[in-house]
Formats: sequence, structure tokens, C-alpha cells
Amino acid sequence: MKVLLLFSHPVESSFGAAVHETARAALIAAGHDVDDCDLYAEGFDPVMSRQDRLTYHNHPENMELVADYCRRLDRAEALVIVTPIWNYGFPAILKGYFDRVWLPGVSFDLIDGKLKSRLHHIRKVAACLTYGGTALRTFLAGDPPGKIVKRVIRAQIHPRGSCRLLPLYDMNNNTQETRARYLETVARAMAAL
Repeated sequence: MKVLLLFSHPVESSFGAAVHETARAALIAAGHDVDDCDLYAEGFDPVMSRQDRLTYHNHPENMELVADYCRRLDRAEALVIVTPIWNYGFPAILKGYFDRVWLPGVSFDLIDGKLKSRLHHIRKVAACLTYGGTALRTFLAGDPPGKIVKRVIRAQIHPRGSCRLLPLYDMNNNTQETRARYLETVARAMAAL
């Protein structure tokens, strides 16, 4: 399976980097063709420019500044997101990726004012999300990132596709043991993707 692995953490020695490497290695070991998209390492520009906004609805002109990222999304049969959750949201670079790459004509079409997904070629989604907040605080805050994955992204992939959320809460109080268990969970989930 062709897997687009989206990673967004700026520090290569972070626990997030360990989660990314664990996911990548497990996916490769399971025989998947992995497109490892490390947004920070690739220098992805998350800022929607004036030109991006002016051409947003004009396909294919809207792809000019992010054409390679659009092609990579179009090739994917599965999407795996590995990211920290900061202030109950995605890092700006990942949010900017969705704003700049998931465009009309790329991830959806507008037909008579209604959205029609173009992502039915994606049959599986998994998201490894590491939260600073506890599970309770995340629940009370409404868990916007979890809802984006489980509701927004899930609604755009193949109707019979699967979506799995792999959260690790309370990063500030996790131990080496809880982190090691989480990495094992990630490895098993990616092996079974």
C-alpha cells in the first residue's frame, strides 16, 4: 500500500521524532511503500500567500506553489499523521499543509455549492497524536485535533475506509515506561495498517 506519512515536529531528538521513526520503520517492515513527508525537514511553507488565496478556487492554477505535495497526496492509498498537539491544535506547519494542499480540484470539488471528495483513493487513516493535556482536559476542551481526524478527514476518504486515532495524553507526566508502551502500540498499529 502507498502510505503518505505526514510528520510535523521541529526537533529531531524529540519523542515525536521517535514516534515518527517507529511508525516509518513498522510501515516499511510491513511491506508498505512509504512517502515520508517530514514537513519541517522539507521546509514546507505553511503560510497561505496572497497568490495562494487569489487562485484557491482555480484548478490547476491553485496547485502551482504546492504541486509536488498535491501529487504525493494523490498517490496515497493510506494517510498516517504523526504530530504533537500544541494548545489543543495542530502545529502551524501541519495546519498550513491542510490549508495549502487540500485544495479544490485536489482533495475536493465544489459542485453546485456542495463538496465532493476526491480522496476516495485513501482507504486508511491513522493519527499518532501526542497531547500535553490529560485525557480529561482534552475531552473538556472538545479535542479539536481528534475531531478533525475522526470526522473531517474520515469523511473525505473512501466511504468504507478505516480511521484510527492513537493518542498519548499528558506528555509532561509520561514516564519512560509509558512512552515505550506507546511506541509499541504505534508499531503494532502500523504493522496492522
